[in-house]
Amino acid sequence: MSPSDQPTVTLPERVRMPLLGFGTWQASGQSAYDAVRTALAVGYRHVDTATMYGNEKEVGRAIRDSGLHRDDVFVTTKIPSDGVRRERHVLEASLAALETGHVDLWLIHWPPAAPGDSVRMWRQVLKARDDGLARAVGVSNYSTAQIDELIQATTQAPAVNQIRWGPMLYDARRQAEHRERGVVLEGYSPFKSTDLTDPVLTRIAEAHGVTPAQVVLRWHVDHGVVVIPKSVTPARIRANADIFGFALTPQDRDMIDALGGGPRGEKRDASTDFIF
Repeated sequence: MSPSDQPTVTLPERVRMPLLGFGTWQASGQSAYDAVRTALAVGYRHVDTATMYGNEKEVGRAIRDSGLHRDDVFVTTKIPSDGVRRERHVLEASLAALETGHVDLWLIHWPPAAPGDSVRMWRQVLKARDDGLARAVGVSNYSTAQIDELIQATTQAPAVNQIRWGPMLYDARRQAEHRERGVVLEGYSPFKSTDLTDPVLTRIAEAHGVTPAQVVLRWHVDHGVVVIPKSVTPARIRANADIFGFALTPQDRDMIDALGGGPRGEKRDASTDFIF
């Protein structure tokens, strides 16, 4: 499958977001640059970074040096919660580092702690979108109740909520809550919460001639969940991109869903596990 044929999800204003993205948390300096260059070379067209990662400059340079047109790469960055009351400054600093002109998605990285600050920051994030600095805006590590607070205050739902997600965290109700509100669920750290040696995953992987990690990524995509695996190892970057040459059966998906412990998945709120 060519990069242009990869599945996407549509955000407000007809912004199309690739379901498979490349995460850059904990990648820095030349390692971050090389990883993003490799990712773009093997077919990724969605790169995720954040102010707190400290690698926006390297990510932006890798995108420019890739030779790809800016419009062909979906770029996400995030503002930390301590950026409240200086949102515009933080985004302008991100754009100066990235040198991408705008970002395709700007997220509040985690909910501000002080009462009222989440809504206050959300209003400023929406303004940045309206001013053309971000094509779409959303949040990360938010609970459903915290999303509802933003909707009730502004009537505008986040386009995306990026949370920790994987088979062992699968929660059908939480996924449905996102869908009901028109919020795209995006999963980070797909392997940190997953036992890749689990017999269910290994059996399914063997049946399709792929790895358990590839099964996990394909499971996200088949659920319409955006997923952003990260690695600085070229072989793993390539393998993580190679998930469109096989298809999970409905039975495969049901068995993987069941790893979450049933329709509710884990009882705790996975959004509180801030791994970024």
